[in-house]
Amino acid sequence: MFSATKIVIALGAFIAPTLAFSGDMTYFFPGLGACGGYNTESEAVVAMPLSQDGNCGRTINISYNGKTVSAQVVDKCPGCAGNSIDVSPSVFQQLESLDAGRIQITWEYA
Repeated sequence: MFSATKIVIALGAFIAPTLAFSGDMTYFFPGLGACGGYNTESEAVVAMPLSQDGNCGRTINISYNGKTVSAQVVDKCPGCAGNSIDVSPSVFQQLESLDAGRIQITWEYA
């Protein structure tokens, strides 16, 4: 027989809220990334701050002004402070013109 504690813990694993991060988003021109692959500026890829190391291959959802796009983690961004990220131009352009250069976003792991 299951105890109430086990049921609550099991349910918590399925309904746990997603942790959202906020920071700046800039863009870069990908090449050989820290995760070992080669990517181009037309791919939906992201470089993560060092505080988020160890997430190669994961997907994140990035939100800005009511729009959301997804990108795959392929690189590290040593210059990204806090929870800021660096994305390929194709990702940036889905949210804002490249002329903006830097925007405030929220993001979460998919």
